[in-house]
Amino acid sequence: MSKLNRDFYQREDVLSISRELLGKILCTNFDGKFTNGMIVETEAYAGETDHASHAYGGRRTNRTETMYSPGGTAYVYLCYGIHHLFNVVTNAEDNPHAILIRAIEPIKGIESMLQRRNMVKICSNLTAGPGIMSQALGISIYNSGISLLEKQIWIEDNDDPFDNFKIISSPRVGCSYAGTDANNPWRFRIEGNPWVSPAP
Repeated sequence: MSKLNRDFYQREDVLSISRELLGKILCTNFDGKFTNGMIVETEAYAGETDHASHAYGGRRTNRTETMYSPGGTAYVYLCYGIHHLFNVVTNAEDNPHAILIRAIEPIKGIESMLQRRNMVKICSNLTAGPGIMSQALGISIYNSGISLLEKQIWIEDNDDPFDNFKIISSPRVGCSYAGTDANNPWRFRIEGNPWVSPAP
C-alpha cells in the first residue's frame, strides 16, 4: 500500500479530506510493534472560523500551535486528562484545519492492541472511539507534532477498498458549546460498520 503524500493533506477543503480518509489505513510502528486499521469514522474542524475548533478566532497556545503546522502533521491532545485524541492536520501552514480520527476497524497487530487496552478478546470496544483507538495504536500526546510522512504514524491508501460504502454525516460529538457550529454535520462514518463509535 502507498503512503498518503503531502499533497493529499495540504488541500483547502477539510470536509472533503475528512470524507476521503474513510476507508484509508491508519498505521503505527512503535518499538517494533506494527499496528493498523481501516478508518471508519472522522470529524472535521475548520480552524479559525469554527467555534468547535481549538484554533477558533486564531487562538494560539502551546497546545494548539501544532494545528498551525503544514498539513500532514499529527495533532494529539489530552481530553479530560485521560484520553489522547489523534488528529490529522490539513491545509497549508498557518491554516489550522484538523480532522479527528474517531474509530478504526483493526486489521494487523491486534495482539498488541489488546495488550495496550488490557483486553483479552477482540470486540468493538477495542478501537471504536477516539481515546481507546489511540490507546490501542500506541498514540499519545508525545507524538503530537510529528510528520505523518515518516515511520511512526502514517496513513496509507487501501489496496483492497470497497468503494461502494455509504457515508453518513451528522453533528460532531461533544460540541454543544460551539453555538450554531455545534449542528454542523461534520462527523462522517461508514454506514453499518460495527467499529464506529457508539456516540449518537
